[in-house]
Amino acid sequence: MNKPLERLWTQSFVTLTLCNLLLFTGLQMTLSTLPVYAKSSLAATSVQISLVTSLFALSAIASRLFAAKAMEKGGRNLLIFLGVTLCLTAVTGYYWSGTITVLLLMRVLFGIGFGMASTAFPTMASDIIPIRRMGEGMGYFGLSTSLAMSAGPLIGLSLLQGPGFSSLLLGTGLSFIILLPLGYRLTKGLPVNHKEPAAEALPGPKGSLFRKLLIPCLLNLLLSISYGGLLGFLALYGQEARLEHIAYFFLFNAVAIVVIRPLSGKIYDRFGPAALLIPGSLFIIGGLLLLSFASSTAALFPAAICYGIGFGSMQPALQTWMIQSVDPRQRGMANGMFFNSLDLGVAIGTMILGSVALYNSYAVMYRYSALAPLLLLLLYTGVFLVQRRRRSASGPLQTGQ
Repeated sequence: MNKPLERLWTQSFVTLTLCNLLLFTGLQMTLSTLPVYAKSSLAATSVQISLVTSLFALSAIASRLFAAKAMEKGGRNLLIFLGVTLCLTAVTGYYWSGTITVLLLMRVLFGIGFGMASTAFPTMASDIIPIRRMGEGMGYFGLSTSLAMSAGPLIGLSLLQGPGFSSLLLGTGLSFIILLPLGYRLTKGLPVNHKEPAAEALPGPKGSLFRKLLIPCLLNLLLSISYGGLLGFLALYGQEARLEHIAYFFLFNAVAIVVIRPLSGKIYDRFGPAALLIPGSLFIIGGLLLLSFASSTAALFPAAICYGIGFGSMQPALQTWMIQSVDPRQRGMANGMFFNSLDLGVAIGTMILGSVALYNSYAVMYRYSALAPLLLLLLYTGVFLVQRRRRSASGPLQTGQ
């Protein structure tokens, strides 16, 4: 007789998910809008516009190296409050950034704070999600990330094009102000059976962790390259293609993600990552190609839906795969590597695709960006086939299940 599933929707899980939604919404409201502001108000060059995104991503990567170690020693409270405070300080600093140099410094500060908080929340979530429902739980939790990655740019662009830059910063700062008391309530209200990660050294060679996570990290990086092109240049592409409502792409994308996320977690728990990564790559490729040929607002709808289905199914699959590949005490490091590979992909994407756009149109740039998910598809298919051949001899492996 099957045992009843443990409860997923606890108060702590709901609060964690809401905190993560606010954190990533605050991020996404500025990721897609600051490049536009830098170009129009600070006369930034194409290289400087790329740095607005890439410097943030690189500083977040460096910050997570510290954050993962702090999580192992039980420093989640410090990470949450210091991280959110630094983000709020940087958003305030954007208002006083009269030069591109000051703006870039604020982006570094924001990246440091965001790296801390974005490591703490998913690690705490993975600690309280029942093991048998890990794929489903991380799928729902990750919905907050993907929803913010779609709704945040929509809100940010609407505020920038409407009331203006000051209103954009006010709305962004408000998300972090709300996050502070929620974070305090969260750290005081975790369930009794929640345990902080052990502080002692983990057995086994340190390199083993990176070997376990190398493939999913590489796949996540490739997935994020195309997303970096959306964050950094979609608004500019809208101006080039004369698409007045380019922000609707993020709206349609969010709808697709909301629909696919609950299903993707259950598919992962039953069939493994292959059932999501292979078709998801095809949807991403299709979405980017459709976007590059869009000539009207209506044409954005199928492009955004395709991209949203692909991204909304693949991202939680990769995160869950990484979490299940490591010891529970290493989940902070696994989540740190997940978001580091995401941010590194965004940084690489904005720099490379920005260089492509410098000598071509943004439409051509998006066609080139489809090469990243194509490479992801080929790489994972190769890994899947190799693991499938070995499964009969060595037993089921996470990378190919």
